[in-house]
Amino acid sequence: MDNQLGTILKETRLQQHLSQQTVATGICAQSMLSAIETGQATPNAKLLIQLCQRLNISLNAITLAHDFDVSERENFNTHVSDLCAQHDYHQLRDYLNSEAVLSAIATADQTQAYYYYLGVTDFQLGSLTAAQQNFRLALASAATKRPTALTRLCYGSLGLVAACEQKRQTATTAIQAALAYLDETPYEENLNCLFYLAAYAHEKLGDSAIAATYLNQGIAFASDHNSHYMLANDYHLLALLSTRSENPTSPLLAKQYETMLTTLFHEKVYDDF
Repeated sequence: MDNQLGTILKETRLQQHLSQQTVATGICAQSMLSAIETGQATPNAKLLIQLCQRLNISLNAITLAHDFDVSERENFNTHVSDLCAQHDYHQLRDYLNSEAVLSAIATADQTQAYYYYLGVTDFQLGSLTAAQQNFRLALASAATKRPTALTRLCYGSLGLVAACEQKRQTATTAIQAALAYLDETPYEENLNCLFYLAAYAHEKLGDSAIAATYLNQGIAFASDHNSHYMLANDYHLLALLSTRSENPTSPLLAKQYETMLTTLFHEKVYDDF
C-alpha cells in the first residue's frame, strides 16, 4: 500500500511539474520524499497528509464502488443508490416494495439486484430471517452459473447473516463460496467487499485471528489492483480486533492508517455494511 501511495505522490507531482524539493519544503527533507515515492520509506499519517494536501490530492468520496441496477429507468437506480448512501433503510424498503419499482424490473440481473438490496435492507433493520430469504432469492435469480461480483456479494452477505445467528458451519460455507476461484472473476472494486464481509462474519463468531487474516488478504487484494476502496474499513476493523490482542502497538498502527486513508481519500468508514 505504501508503494501505491508513493506512486500517487510521484505521478501527481510530475503532472504539476514540481520538483521534489519544492514539494518537500517545510514538510520534510527532499531525501525523505524521494524514499517515500520509491517505497523505500514508510511515512507516518501526518507526513502523508501534509504531502497530499500540498499536492491537492483529493479522490472522490466513496460509499459503494458502484451500485447495481434494479431497473432500466435511471431515476429508479439513482434513488436506490442515494438511499443506500444515506443508510436510510426504512425508506429504501418502502421504495423497493413500491409498485413502481416492482413493475419496472425486467431482467434476471435486475431481479438479482433487487433481492440483494432488499436483503441488505432487512439485515440493517434487524430482520435476519427475511434477509437470508432475500439473499437466497437473489442467488436463485442469477442469470448465469458463473459467479459474478453480485453473486459473490450475496454469498458473503449470507455468511454474515449466518454468523450473526452463530451458525458457524453455514457461515463458513457461504464465505468459501463467495471467495472461491476469485481470480477467475473479472476484477471490479465491489469484490474488495468480500474480504471485509468475511472478516466481519468471523468477528461476529469470535474468531479474531481468522478475521484479521481476511482483512490482511483484503488489503493485499485491493492494493494489488491499485484500489483504495474498502482499505479504510479494513484498517478500522483491524484496529478493533487489535485492541483484543496482546500487542499494545497494533491498535495505534491500524488506527493511524485508518486516519490516513480517510483523510487522503475522503473515504467514509462505516460500522455496518
